[in-house]
Amino acid sequence: QVQLVESGGGLVQAGGSLRLSCAASGRTFSSYAVGWFRQAPGKEREFVAAISWRGGSTDYGDYVNDRFTISRDNAKNTVYLQMNSLKPEDTAAYYCAAKNSGRFYSIENRLQYTYQYWGQGTQVTVSS
Repeated sequence: QVQLVESGGGLVQAGGSLRLSCAASGRTFSSYAVGWFRQAPGKEREFVAAISWRGGSTDYGDYVNDRFTISRDNAKNTVYLQMNSLKPEDTAAYYCAAKNSGRFYSIENRLQYTYQYWGQGTQVTVSS
C-alpha cells in the first residue's frame, strides 16, 4: 500500500514558478513509477509528466515545452514537479499517482487506469 500527499500548490503570477512535491509512505515507493496529472474546472484530467522508478527516464505532456521538470529523491520518498514560466492555462488541481510497473512506456504513462495509487491533489492558480 502506498499513500501519496501532494503539496506546494498556491497562487502565482504568470511567468512565476512553483515546485510541487508528492510525498509517499510505504517502504517500496522506490519501485513505483510516478506521474503527475492535472484537472482544470470543466475539463478532463490530463497527463503532465512521469518519472521511472529509478528516475532515469522521464516523460512530459506535449504542452509542457521544457517549462516543467519532474524529479525524485527515493531516499526521501518524494517526487517533485518544478514548474517554471507558468501561464494562466496551467491553473488546475495537480495530482500525483504511482504505479508498480517495471515498464515505462510513453503510451502507458498517459493512461490514468495504469496507476494504482492517487493523491488528493494540490491547487495551482496562475493569475494573468
